Amino acid sequence: MRTVGERLVEGLAARGVRVVFGIPGVHTVELYRGLAGSPIRHVTARHEQGCAFMADGYARVSGQPGVAFVITGPGLTNALTAMAQSRADSIPVLIISGVNRVASLGRGLGRLHELPDQAAMVAALCPTRQITAPAEVGPTLDWAFHLMTSGRPGPVHIEVPTDVMPLPCPALPDPAPSPAKVLPAKAVLSQAAALLNMAQRPLILAGGGARGTEAALQALAEHLDAPVVQTVNARGMLHGHPLCVPASPSLAAVRDLIRAADRILAIGTEIGQTDYDMYADDDVPDLSGMIRIDSDAGQLARHPSRLALEGDAGATMAALLPLLTRHAANGAARAAQTRIHARALLGELSATMPAQLEMVEAIRAALPGCVIVGDSTQPVYAGNLYYDHDRPGGWFNAATGYGALGFGPGAAVGAALAAPGTPVVCLIGDGGLQFSPGELRTAVDEALPITFLIWNNAAFREIAEAMRGANAEIIGCHPSPLKMEPFAAACDLPFTSIDQDPEALAAALKAPCAGPRMIEVRVTL
Repeated sequence: MRTVGERLVEGLAARGVRVVFGIPGVHTVELYRGLAGSPIRHVTARHEQGCAFMADGYARVSGQPGVAFVITGPGLTNALTAMAQSRADSIPVLIISGVNRVASLGRGLGRLHELPDQAAMVAALCPTRQITAPAEVGPTLDWAFHLMTSGRPGPVHIEVPTDVMPLPCPALPDPAPSPAKVLPAKAVLSQAAALLNMAQRPLILAGGGARGTEAALQALAEHLDAPVVQTVNARGMLHGHPLCVPASPSLAAVRDLIRAADRILAIGTEIGQTDYDMYADDDVPDLSGMIRIDSDAGQLARHPSRLALEGDAGATMAALLPLLTRHAANGAARAAQTRIHARALLGELSATMPAQLEMVEAIRAALPGCVIVGDSTQPVYAGNLYYDHDRPGGWFNAATGYGALGFGPGAAVGAALAAPGTPVVCLIGDGGLQFSPGELRTAVDEALPITFLIWNNAAFREIAEAMRGANAEIIGCHPSPLKMEPFAAACDLPFTSIDQDPEALAAALKAPCAGPRMIEVRVTL
């Protein structure tokens, strides 16, 4: 009979999992025994934080939960930072770890990888459950996948004691059916439609919760003739559309558009500070009169609104559309004016930001339809303020929400595995690269088409500018960068170094390359 660890892997495969990210250890041997002969591909990271970042990137691009295996204790604590990023961005990630023998838990016996209370530590961040008997394997997996595929998704943790993992386990029952998409009550939909039908200047705010609903969003926007302001995690949903406003609600031009609207429909956005008030100036427009669609009742309760519609974003938009009257055409003009003003504001915020945006747009032009995975680095900040990507879900980064440095390389590996053959660009600074350099070797091992684009300004430049702006002495912002060419050689990566020039970048990106590579952008300004 197979063990609990083997059945866990079997249960993952039955739920559609095809890739797991992990680093094996003595506490997870039975999980790895289960991978032998399984349809699941294992990808070895170089750090457990990288495992969880890979699962995050995989989930964002595939639309399916990402899964990582980590060891008890340090393996799990290393993964917590990445799990917090997934939680902030509502990304479904399942972390499966070991934990010490049941009889030893909480006793402080000095066992290998011991924590005082591993489950309590994780519970402060996300749902967690311990498997204490073979009969719990199937129900626990059902519980985890239900949480990740209904309501507001996020990370989930399962731990298995080392003396439970090798126990004999009977065959698992079939997975529970996927939960039905939740819809608001018909009366609430009718009320929302009546309010929208009366509007002369409607506006849509689209957040990460609208991902994957591009057709429904476009149909709704066109019917209402409503400009669509997209937060960072919604970029790419309406690329090039006349109603698209691919700009941050933190910009004054976008706030003016919001204030001028006589009805706001907010879809799948938590109204978070890093999207709506990233400069913390407390000048966010009054949104209390908005109609709000969200799958999470708790989220709906956090901000006052005229009407709250709890339900799946795509299904709710589809149900709302037949109730709406077609509006007169003036939304495109409002959106166009906002795009012009929002882009112009970048130069007012920073003399270097327009040139940084041009570099991001050069990536899009050279590699149409690519996935750009960003870290916390200057051109990513510029793009988050204003950038229209040409692939839904193809622009994401850790420079919003939790803001974890080192996100890029691991998430890029996950993204590349989720979209085989699609070019992936990891846009990361020289400082962020030193947080997780080992994951570049994983890209080499897996022969993934990832361009590691290193923005090398030999500093934590954004932090230095913040210190300068606050009239503080600049301290700690100039760690020595890696010598990129020998580092690339050590990783077996083809290497190109260019100055900050869009044409040079486009030429470097268009050069043929069968697997991963590194391009350094030397920044002197």
